[in-house]
Amino acid sequence: MKKRFIILIDFSEYSGNLIKYACDWSKQINPELLLVHQSIVLAPALTDNESRRLIAQNTYDEALQNLKALAKELIPPTIKVSFLVSESNLRITLPKLLSEPFDNLIFTGIKGTGLLKKIFIGSVALEVIENTKNIVVAMPKEITSFSHEKIFVAVTEKHPLNILELNKFLNYIDRKNTSITFFYLAKPNEKPKGIERQLTGLTKLFADKYKTSFSIYEGSNPFDDIKQVINNKINEMLIVQKGSRLFTDQLFRRFLINELVYEGQTPLIVLP
Repeated sequence: MKKRFIILIDFSEYSGNLIKYACDWSKQINPELLLVHQSIVLAPALTDNESRRLIAQNTYDEALQNLKALAKELIPPTIKVSFLVSESNLRITLPKLLSEPFDNLIFTGIKGTGLLKKIFIGSVALEVIENTKNIVVAMPKEITSFSHEKIFVAVTEKHPLNILELNKFLNYIDRKNTSITFFYLAKPNEKPKGIERQLTGLTKLFADKYKTSFSIYEGSNPFDDIKQVINNKINEMLIVQKGSRLFTDQLFRRFLINELVYEGQTPLIVLP
């Protein structure tokens, strides 16, 4: 099935780098690109239907023109690109797009405010992840070039990895020069039991195609230990399972988004 990158564009400072990253990635697998913008029609409450229709049409035309301008500036002519502007919420738009005959990756930007409690909470990225049954690529703003040399996959005991979706994602990358590290991140002073067997099994499962290994971060400062490995800001991707502790536990979510992804500038891949 043809591969497609669905790129969510809000015309913020993140949009250009998001497109550049997807274009760089597309050199390996030749997907189609679809730029999607959710428009907001600003019309006074008492506006009559015809006036609102005209305002909505102007909003649509302007957004479409801006999408095409971005594409002309940033996307090489060899890449097939299409556009979608809609007033509909992404909860409605994305399921319709995902029903079309493509293998899709959804790209969205992650925005940081500098305040832990606001980072990723209530954002478009989180809404997309929580309400979409598809792999989501959530990107911090500084990255423009694609790399897959080091892939880190978070493993938890209560929410097993979706192996089918992990394999699907790995089909988007070249196997050459790619290493995968499966890891478990324990709470401070937690002594994990039984996780090593699960990590060993995953390491063996993918060993025929990739260089694989596993790590367990535990003890009094597991967060500091993992930052020494993942937070290198080069050639890394971080894969997590939706519904895992990294998303449901506030302590882990803040660490994941603020320390590893936003400050560490590490692309985040979320499996459904």
